[in-house]
Parts: sequence; C-alpha cells; structure tokens
Amino acid sequence: MGQQQLRVLVAEDEMIVGYDLCDTVSEAGYLVEGPFDDLSSAMLAYQKTKPDVAILDVQLGDGIVYPLAEQMMAENVPVIFHSGQLTPEEVASRFPNAQALQKPCPPAEVIHSVQRAAQHH
Repeated sequence: MGQQQLRVLVAEDEMIVGYDLCDTVSEAGYLVEGPFDDLSSAMLAYQKTKPDVAILDVQLGDGIVYPLAEQMMAENVPVIFHSGQLTPEEVASRFPNAQALQKPCPPAEVIHSVQRAAQHH
C-alpha cells in the first residue's frame, strides 16, 4: 500500500457540512485541504498546493465557484460539485466531464465519487 495519499480540496460555505465532508474524506485515507468557505481562500489554497481532486460547493460565501472549477479542470484536476441549489443535471450540462452530488450527500457516495475522480487523475 505504498501509494501516496491523494489530496482532496474541499470548498463548502456551510461549515457543518464542510467539516462533515472533510471527516468523511480523511477517514477514507485522503489528505484534506479545507473546508474553505469562500472562493478567495479556496483559490489561494489551490494555487499553493495543487490537489488531486476537488469537492466544490457551487455557491460559496463570496460567489459562484465556476471560475475556480474551470481553472482546475483546465489543469486536469477532477472536480466534484456539491450543491443544494442546482441539480446534478444542471451542473452536468455546464460541465459534462465533472461529477455532481446533491446535498445532503451520504458519506459513502462522496467517497465513491472521490475514488472515481482519482482513477481519472
């Protein structure tokens, strides 16, 4: 099992949800960055340490996450959107190659998405 731990960046503006997500991801053996509750802190973290996978809430404290998501995808970082406002279909129509989860999302489903994303990494 000598594989390097994958880094997962979590951006989520509801802190309780964010900490839940981070716990779920770290219990599954990933390194977690976050939770970041606004775009600017998520952007900074992303520039500092490029993650292997990102879980992004569509609506963050200071705006919509799409610009960050687009930058990540352009740099081949798989993105998993996590949203209470948009349906996965709406996200998929804009970002056909990203995964989308509906809030609230069961932990097992979150991990499954991260594993799927990591395989494409």
